[in-house]
Amino acid sequence: MSDRKVRIVEVGPRDGLQNERVFISTTRKTIFVDALIDAGLSAVEATSFVHPKRVPQLADAEDVLRNITPRDGTRISALVPNMRGLDRVLAADLSHVLDEVAVFTAATSGFTEQNINMNITQSLDAFAPVAAMAVEAGLTVRGYVSTAFGCPYEGPVPPEQGIIVAERLLAMGCREVSVGDTIGVATPGDVHRWVGQAAKRIPLEKIALHFHDTRGTALANVFAGLEAGIRTFDASCGGLGGCPYAPGASGNLATEDLVYALHGSGWDTGVDLRQLLAASRIIATELDHMLPGRYFQAERVGRSLR
Repeated sequence: MSDRKVRIVEVGPRDGLQNERVFISTTRKTIFVDALIDAGLSAVEATSFVHPKRVPQLADAEDVLRNITPRDGTRISALVPNMRGLDRVLAADLSHVLDEVAVFTAATSGFTEQNINMNITQSLDAFAPVAAMAVEAGLTVRGYVSTAFGCPYEGPVPPEQGIIVAERLLAMGCREVSVGDTIGVATPGDVHRWVGQAAKRIPLEKIALHFHDTRGTALANVFAGLEAGIRTFDASCGGLGGCPYAPGASGNLATEDLVYALHGSGWDTGVDLRQLLAASRIIATELDHMLPGRYFQAERVGRSLR
């Protein structure tokens, strides 16, 4: 990867839509994901195989994946919470479209216990066979570490806690680990400290950063990550998202805001910003609230004035 190349992982169809109250039809989700793929994103997390009773919005995971149109250059992934989720993936025979599955844990047991009723060690033990079976089936595996900077149940989190979990995920076969600021408390100084400590033990090309914009620092944190050597970042179209197990957490960093800032600063993402905006407009018409992304809102006002 060129030193000026930044890889963006789009998480809106999963991390964003899982929190929406209005049910989005399978057809509209498919159109949304296809629009994101057409925008040239490096990776799109299209859905989740969590139990339908826990996240009804994503109960149609198999149908969404069957109906989207993959293209070269865009990795398609889905979250799997356990072996049952992976069994659904394999039974659906999605090899023509699905490249990767993602597993998730956290840097604090307070969060994992609220989220998946396990402590950190139990969650890692549960995911190890999931990762092994996915790799055997020809899929790559991505890992998530939530609450790496702060936890709604345990408060500030020392970098060491998240780094240990990231190492465990990589050791079980994850090709990359996304490190999350789930409640949006991180500052650029925190990012420099976390990445600086991680770099002594983990190749930085195996680390992605995932910021929520609860306190308005997500974009500044991305640039701190860039300065520290990170080149992969998660973002969510239009700023969709939040977390049902993190009280007060707002949406993810909006992908348009990220792309706009990166392109204006000489970074290459391969993303067509206008196409990305078109994807946001598609999903915005389905929601019962305004998308929070700043670029999206600015363009919306600009259109109304012309």
